[in-house]
Amino acid sequence: MISVAEALDHLFALATPLEAETVALRQANGRVLATPQTAQRTQPPFAASAMDGYAVNSAEIAAGAQFTVIGEAAAGHGFTGQVGKGQAVRIFTGAPLPDGTDHVIIQENVTRAGDRITLDDSANDTAHVRPAGGDFKQGDLLAAPRRLTPSDIALLAAMNIAAVPVTRKPVVALIATGDELVQPGETPGPDQIIASNSYGLAALVEDLGAEARLLPIARDTAASLKLAFDLAKGADLIVTIGGASVGDHDLVGAVAQDQGLARSFYKVAMRPGKPLIAGRLGAAAMVGLPGNPVSAMVCGHVFLAPMLRKMLGLGAAPAPRQSAILAHDIAANGPREHYMRAHIGTEGVTIFPRQDSSLLSVLSDANCLAIRPPHDPARVMGETVEIIRL
Repeated sequence: MISVAEALDHLFALATPLEAETVALRQANGRVLATPQTAQRTQPPFAASAMDGYAVNSAEIAAGAQFTVIGEAAAGHGFTGQVGKGQAVRIFTGAPLPDGTDHVIIQENVTRAGDRITLDDSANDTAHVRPAGGDFKQGDLLAAPRRLTPSDIALLAAMNIAAVPVTRKPVVALIATGDELVQPGETPGPDQIIASNSYGLAALVEDLGAEARLLPIARDTAASLKLAFDLAKGADLIVTIGGASVGDHDLVGAVAQDQGLARSFYKVAMRPGKPLIAGRLGAAAMVGLPGNPVSAMVCGHVFLAPMLRKMLGLGAAPAPRQSAILAHDIAANGPREHYMRAHIGTEGVTIFPRQDSSLLSVLSDANCLAIRPPHDPARVMGETVEIIRL
């Protein structure tokens, strides 16, 4: 058995960053920006009013000063004339400052009679002007790689960028294996259960920015598994679920090697998820996950997620960890690294007492995994543990 860190090193070696494709800005949210983008314009492109009021020359501001209003400026409809001494322009938020002005007196500080305004005795020491280029300037860069957020999309639109290069979505073929499985909605026989792992993993990889291909359940025969591998051709990552152990009906490793698998490792010193197999199958990376539902999902967070982030150009790094305070005492850990279902709240981390790898209800209640190193001693409430947020 190898450690989780060693397994990740092997998996990163199998994960190749993918090429870029150009998509319209409306389709870019959540995608990974592949190359930096250059602003095509300055924002704002002119000095603009930040308030409704009157544009004047700041040198003329004084308590009781009077100005003649000679025009109006609104967003999209600026005043085109020159503002001279003793003159002002009625201005609205977002409008460009007219030539000859550099200051906006807010309308609350003015008394108007006809085309004359009189300033009150307020200090009027705030210009209420957004300078040209105050947000960004033409030629400024939005750095890459980065997973684009709605805020990034708004920024790119303001930069006048209508289409962006993004990393192609990794295609992940998911193969659930086992005679005991039927699809959700079907009626299982007396010795069967519902296939859940493939659906959870499909949702997980799609959340990470990949495209999931959910293939038919492969039965416990070499012919059925071979057909499943044939159907998975063209994927960037092939993930099998179940059948990777050493039982008489666990055929994934043998059939994959018959198909040309160049195996990187088998078995990881972790709980849950020890029977893990990985390698390269043709042009695709392949990961064989254990069949227990929680084991498969935990391995998805610990192994598949970092692989996909590397494929998307986001670098090779383990799942992000953070320190958290224990809300209760915990016993010593055994010889394998343990990823324990837990919940983090205002009182700290509560590790659930039931950690059986078949209990999806416990995983559903968890919002983090508490990580126990091998042979970690007993810990008391108030000590820290590392967690991975789910």
